[in-house]
Amino acid sequence: MKEKLVLIGNGMAGMRTIEELLKLAPDKYDITVFGAEPHGNYNRIMLSPVLAGDKTIDEIITHDVQWYQDHNIDLHTDTTVTAIDRVKREVIADDGSAVSYDRLILATGSNPFMLPLPGSELEGVISFRDINDVNTMIETAKTHNNAVVIGGGLLGLEAANGLMQQGMGVTVVHRSDTLMNQQLDHVAAGLMRVELEAKGLKFLMNHATQALMGSDRVEKVQFDDGTDIAADLVVMAIGVRPNTALAKKAGVLCDRGILVNDTLQTYTPNIYAVGECVQHREQTFGLVAPLFEQAKVCANHLANIGIAVYMTTATATQLKVTGIDLFSAGDFRGDGQSQSIIYKDPQRFIYKKLVIKNNTIIGIVLYGDTHDGQWYFSMLNEQQDISALRSTLVFGQQYCEHLEKVAV
Repeated sequence: MKEKLVLIGNGMAGMRTIEELLKLAPDKYDITVFGAEPHGNYNRIMLSPVLAGDKTIDEIITHDVQWYQDHNIDLHTDTTVTAIDRVKREVIADDGSAVSYDRLILATGSNPFMLPLPGSELEGVISFRDINDVNTMIETAKTHNNAVVIGGGLLGLEAANGLMQQGMGVTVVHRSDTLMNQQLDHVAAGLMRVELEAKGLKFLMNHATQALMGSDRVEKVQFDDGTDIAADLVVMAIGVRPNTALAKKAGVLCDRGILVNDTLQTYTPNIYAVGECVQHREQTFGLVAPLFEQAKVCANHLANIGIAVYMTTATATQLKVTGIDLFSAGDFRGDGQSQSIIYKDPQRFIYKKLVIKNNTIIGIVLYGDTHDGQWYFSMLNEQQDISALRSTLVFGQQYCEHLEKVAV
């Protein structure tokens, strides 16, 4: 008789775990999946192209309803699990259904952080997290003009670009003086701002939002310096928090995220967790690469192979934001003991910065030309001594290899 496996969360990390498990042990489990949204699994990263009009919702669905049927998976869409009975080994959903499990995977993802501002309950104040948010933005753009995006990080800029493509006038409000300050230094962020302003985006840097004004629908955003701007739509894109509510309610050990060990098991027997909801060795996760690595390790243990362990490694961010190529990794700000090698061509909007310490690369920022990103990143990971390449390193792999050939 097959064991029963239940997955709570029909997102990218959870469903990648199921995919990996089906490769390793296709007949081991009867699988049930609960998803709060009314769709199959989709690629959340591709919401930005949908908003910008480059893709349709159907094109970003990675597992349609038929896929679940073909793999004999019992899919519950539009259904939220409200409780886990650890004694009975049973999950209870908001539609009244109860499903028993032998093993359970929590993949509850994260929740967008919404500023607790006066007026945040007004119509037209949303996050940028799921298909529903994208639909709201596209519909709003048909009848309204002014959008304000709070947050100048990756998600905020993607939302701003998409809304601009939909025909709205967009202002990005950012508390810092540096756009995408998690991925870029001040110089690269400055180049980005110039490029994005040329495309039509407006920016209010070093601005803190104090209140959202309006009667039924949002009409204005007010700042702590007393100024305000008109807004028919406000998108909050200021980060996410691991969604631990269900786990905490069930008594599963949590800190900032659901605590897991190196095999992605929680500290409750038979319960695993993967994705943005987890905390592993003090870290939480938002990029896709570590989530997919977690999925592999978790599947390995669910298949009773049990040899894989999850190790947090340095991750690189390689992005195309509104048509601009970026790459960053490691400690790209450096410290008093590090040095920076910089190449800058403002006319072509190209900027490269390598942070060096003890003759190894510890940080990378590439803007406009990311061709050598992975080459630098492998050096960073391997802590390769770059002494011999130091004078030419910033010109890239092809140039350095050409010089080597000429020298021989």
